[in-house]
Amino acid sequence: MRFTAAVLSLASLAPVFAHPWMEPREIVVHPATLPHSRNGNPSPCGTDPSAEFIAAVEDMSIAEANGTFANSNSRIAAATISVNVYFHVVAINTTPDGGYLTASQITQQVTYMNNAFAGTGFQFVNAGTDYTINTSWANDRAESTMKRSLRKGTYKDINIYFQYFLEDNNLGYCYFPTSSGKNTGSSAFYTDGCTILASSVAGGPLANYNLGGTAAHEVGHWMGLLHTFEGSACSSTNDGIDDTPAQNGYTRGCPDTRDSCPSAGLDPIHNYMDYSYDICYTEFTPNQATRMNSMWTRYRV
Repeated sequence: MRFTAAVLSLASLAPVFAHPWMEPREIVVHPATLPHSRNGNPSPCGTDPSAEFIAAVEDMSIAEANGTFANSNSRIAAATISVNVYFHVVAINTTPDGGYLTASQITQQVTYMNNAFAGTGFQFVNAGTDYTINTSWANDRAESTMKRSLRKGTYKDINIYFQYFLEDNNLGYCYFPTSSGKNTGSSAFYTDGCTILASSVAGGPLANYNLGGTAAHEVGHWMGLLHTFEGSACSSTNDGIDDTPAQNGYTRGCPDTRDSCPSAGLDPIHNYMDYSYDICYTEFTPNQATRMNSMWTRYRV
């Protein structure tokens, strides 16, 4: 839904959280906001987005409305931007129950991500996986220390941390792009990336959330996308994107006929930026692809 001046419910330097596995999904972090929770009872973000991010989204929304990016479809469809992905498995021991993942599961996750982002202009390349056995890090207790030790690559590369447990039973959290992230050594540079509950990896044991959808959802945040239900009100601008119908709150399960707002279109329950079950996810919209490319050009290049 279109962004008009006072949209986002995230701040610039804090993560966005995915809902907890107890029923919805997550955390998304803006390098300067409080986390957004993606769980059965997502906690609303209590921090306003940074002025920089609001201005960027407003500019992009206006440019998209004016057709500035209308001719980028051929480049987007060609998937010309390859993103290196550095995986970090942080477990409490070397067993599956302790959060230890196999090389096959990492491969499945990359395949899922590439299928999810097909047609958006992005493809993901496995740049390597490292394994760490550390109870404190695996239990989400020392994010800054862990990331300063493990982070690899540049601001154009994504680091994905699979951990045994996440605070508040979240499935994942990630950080929005910010201009300060390009400064190697900055806090935004080190915190950048996505943290995912290990059991929600593709091929993992967590029922309804084990096809790989959590990582795809979180990477969508890393690319600059908000939740389709952002604001959780039919009168709000939601995610600031025209081709995602208005949505009053996140989705539970996969209810095909859910229509929470009187405006045109059913709720976008198949969109990766909702909180549906993994099996329900099938799409990013064309305008979301445009937004991702706009964010990439502004912040990652």
